Amino acid sequence: MGILDWFKNRPGQFDPDRVSDEMVRGAVDKAITLTNPRLKLLPNCPKRLTPAVKTTIEYLRTLVQALPAARPLSSAMWSSDPALKAFFVASSDISSVLGRSDNLRTLFDKFPELDEACLVLGMALNEKRVLGMALQGGMVQRDVAQTSVSFSDHGTRICGSDEARLRRIVGVEAFEYLLGQALSEIGRERVERQELQGSRALMRARLRLLQQQGPGLGSMFGGAPAAASEQARLQAELLENERQLEAIGGSESVLDAELESLKTVLENPQRYLHVDTKRLRLSPMNVVIDAASTDAAADVDFGLAELRGSPPMRRAFVLARVARSELPPPKKINFDDATRYL
Repeated sequence: MGILDWFKNRPGQFDPDRVSDEMVRGAVDKAITLTNPRLKLLPNCPKRLTPAVKTTIEYLRTLVQALPAARPLSSAMWSSDPALKAFFVASSDISSVLGRSDNLRTLFDKFPELDEACLVLGMALNEKRVLGMALQGGMVQRDVAQTSVSFSDHGTRICGSDEARLRRIVGVEAFEYLLGQALSEIGRERVERQELQGSRALMRARLRLLQQQGPGLGSMFGGAPAAASEQARLQAELLENERQLEAIGGSESVLDAELESLKTVLENPQRYLHVDTKRLRLSPMNVVIDAASTDAAADVDFGLAELRGSPPMRRAFVLARVARSELPPPKKINFDDATRYL
């Protein structure tokens, strides 16, 4: 199977409920193909890699199963849902975020019968120490040190037709993220091998292209994928990159070192990816309130993903259910305004 084939039918590659021999074999093949197809030249390469792949699969199964259930995401619920009020400044912001999601729009267009879809809402979590007022002992105290929380940079790039499918996609893209970290470490090791300049350049190019190929490889909750025309160019470059990697020479010791780097990452997925559930008791102004306080507040739950690889990233997120009716119509070009700039 070629490198681009692994980006198709992602949900079929991971099942958080059961592990089959077929899934393990597929994951091993994917790890080799996406990292360096020439690893297949090593004796017993799949057998040597299988235990590490199983370790990562079990880690990702536990991670995906622990994710909280998907919650409704609706502009109409903003005023009555403390979590949505914490995540979004105004109800109109929900519609704006959904309207920017090309993946969600494509999903609904592809399945006209679908009334609801599921997605990962990723957000930047901003915590700031401020001085404010608080009620202490029946008296209003000024200049009290408080923690103010805000959420920004909302993104809805990982979508699925239902929650089970969404969880499968999250597992696959987490696996791809770990493979990207293995590629990064292999590239750093090759810097020390001056005799492999050409091969090193190919590996760097491969990493760059893979990071842009899909929404999950570079970062589960990071930047949007490239536009359609850019995707086509990247696919052509990936195919050429794969051809060159298969043709280039290299000693068995170099390939063996690369396999060991890949094994080390997959044997220790917790070093690169950690997901936890976070609960904050927030006031209507998004100030963190102590559990013993009698001030008006509500508990807000969300996931917190720490991507500890290169580059490191920390993102808040929730799984959400969105009705088709919540997606605003696509924006149309105002040609009268556009002609003013010609």
